[in-house]
Amino acid sequence: MRQATALHDWPHQAGPTLPKDANRIVGLLAAAGIQLNGRNPWDLRVHDNRFFERVLTEGSLGLGESYMDGWWDVHALDEFFARAKRAGLHKLAGHWDSLWLIFKSLWNLQSQRLANRVAREHYDLGNDLFEAMLDSRMQYSCAYWNGAATLDEAQRNKLDLICRKLHLSRGMRLLELGGGFGGFAQFAAAEYGCHIVSYNISSQQVAFARQFCQDLHVRFELKDYRDARFEPGLFDRIVSIGFCEHIGYKNYRTLFELAEEKLAPRGLFLLHTIGGNASYTHTDPWIDRYIFPNGMLPSIAQLGHAMEDILVVEDWHNLGPDYDQTLMAWRSNFDRGWPRLRHKYGDRFYRMWTYYLLASAGSFRARTQQLWQIVISKGDLDRYARVCS
Repeated sequence: MRQATALHDWPHQAGPTLPKDANRIVGLLAAAGIQLNGRNPWDLRVHDNRFFERVLTEGSLGLGESYMDGWWDVHALDEFFARAKRAGLHKLAGHWDSLWLIFKSLWNLQSQRLANRVAREHYDLGNDLFEAMLDSRMQYSCAYWNGAATLDEAQRNKLDLICRKLHLSRGMRLLELGGGFGGFAQFAAAEYGCHIVSYNISSQQVAFARQFCQDLHVRFELKDYRDARFEPGLFDRIVSIGFCEHIGYKNYRTLFELAEEKLAPRGLFLLHTIGGNASYTHTDPWIDRYIFPNGMLPSIAQLGHAMEDILVVEDWHNLGPDYDQTLMAWRSNFDRGWPRLRHKYGDRFYRMWTYYLLASAGSFRARTQQLWQIVISKGDLDRYARVCS
């Protein structure tokens, strides 16, 4: 899916007279195959000429904020970003905002004292928003579309793939770090008979998850993942789905040390995370301000360095292209549910959330972001039986 609406309501029109500082923007867009006020669905249409100076001075932050302000539009925003990112335009971030994020990253912005910010500002926005957007199991991470026709089927595929990669069996004790809305815990308990302890710092997610998983062998703790080190005993399996993106590069080693400490002999740890093609210590300035504060995407090098000498990678699977399709499905659901949400969230939020979903879809389509499922052990297995599909 590449377009959310038909093109009949997107007529070709002459744009406003361009200011002198527009030439550089026009040249950059042309390198990505994007025209100003062109006929293609990924072409840019500017409504306010202040857009050009704002983007040149503020980079990605100015691009996103000016979209939220209604200064420009693109019919197929997802494809606009796919083309822009293939051309490397995402590397031209605003100078001062990027420097400030790099400077901040010298500190541990995901310490236990600061980690709750992303829960307050994103995951606790309102369960009504996520219920409108997600599947019936409330999976807020990449689905697995192999053979699936619907989002519900694709998310069930993902959950079952994770369980099979972990070789779950009845009665196993499983630790979940970053439990989301409880969908994985519900599935692993109901379908595989596991006993699960799940850690999460989002109060609204935990409230939803406790209701969702009632009468199952699941316990949800409204606590930081680092508190799991105080759980008594060892776990046969550990899983982390869509969580590593929030813990920061200064804490990757802590995560893997926790896994090594809490895994029982011959245990397995599955890490499901978005990943980047290069190593950074911060995220995009617009994403940091409006979507995931203090988040960042790990790289292969960063994860490999953090688990060095303590854990062994048994399998590394890239599902990145599946996230494009997942995000487009979320966008369709969000649009369908928007009439019920509009009075609470407002039109500027709609533009912000649409920008977030479609810019993310474009990133995965351009292969500048990946989705990894990594199976890890303590190196005490004779052989890991790999699951491919």
